[in-house]
Amino acid sequence: MAVVAARLALADAHLDAPPAACSSSVVPPPAGPTSVAPPSAGPSWVAPPAAGATSVVLATAFGPCSFSEALLRQVLLEEPEAASPYFFTESVANAAAAQIAIATGARGPNLTICQREAGALIAAGRAAAEVAARRSARALAGAVDEMSPLLHALLDRFGALARPAGADRRETSRPFDRRRRGFLAADGAAVLVLEGAAAARRRGAAPLARILGWGSAFDPSAPPHRWGTGGAALGRALLRVLDRAGLDVAAVDLVVAGASGSPGGDRLEAQVLRAAWDEAGRPLPPVVAPKAVVGEYGGGFLAAAVLAAAGTRFGPTAGFAEPDPGLRLAPHDGRPLPAPRTVLAQTLAAGGAASWLLLAAP
Repeated sequence: MAVVAARLALADAHLDAPPAACSSSVVPPPAGPTSVAPPSAGPSWVAPPAAGATSVVLATAFGPCSFSEALLRQVLLEEPEAASPYFFTESVANAAAAQIAIATGARGPNLTICQREAGALIAAGRAAAEVAARRSARALAGAVDEMSPLLHALLDRFGALARPAGADRRETSRPFDRRRRGFLAADGAAVLVLEGAAAARRRGAAPLARILGWGSAFDPSAPPHRWGTGGAALGRALLRVLDRAGLDVAAVDLVVAGASGSPGGDRLEAQVLRAAWDEAGRPLPPVVAPKAVVGEYGGGFLAAAVLAAAGTRFGPTAGFAEPDPGLRLAPHDGRPLPAPRTVLAQTLAAGGAASWLLLAAP
């Protein structure tokens, strides 16, 4: 899934994978805003400059769990000596990022982010930093996760997943709703092509969005297996992220929240947003919760954030009907909105990680 997503991203950006050997032919991009590159009328491949090849930064929550299961099955049901070297080398979390590099010829830094739900935004920010600092000419950034039957069953056994409810007995995640009981488990991959704004202009690209800033923080009140209570502290961290980008809360026109239907996770999402906007004395902008549709894991949330900056219309939050009085937040009801100038994507992870990505129209 990761390799296919990376190849699709390069093809959409008219940056097909390079041949086995290629020479440098492009001047390194200057530091500055980073863009997410969609289709353009550029050459089939632009070789990376000597000063920085293509980097890969990929997030994953569970890694290649099917390979891990196969390896453990051999060890536990046969004997340790039966462990397959092939299964072992593919069972590590960074296997997907490595396979992307092999398949696309990406010779720059290769990083894997393991920060659970917060990983996708951290990966996009870290990749943007690589490009902005001119350590890489461009970057492939995203997230990948597979949802094997065993992993799905374990998440359900631990009470993390949405349960059937209502007359139709549908499993609905209901982000921010008073009746929320869990999230929808998803799998898949989403990969972005990031490059400097000047480089995108030189080759005639038409970016989907610009990355204005990024940041992350940690909530020390969080236990290893669920969300914490540090909404106020994370709200101050969000304000610092905005300040470093030269923005304030008044500049944010739309929030793409990582609320997934988790009782504790959605509560903390609302507390963080409320803390930041209450501190500034401003009303919250419209908040959308795409995980009601795309689910948790697999990169769908990152893709939704980029599409929001590109001006894609969002419908009402699936399953939301009863506001939770403890949250003081109701997601957007689906009415048409003006195209946003600045989009804030926020997602918080069980265990304490928090991440933000600031996006703007291209």
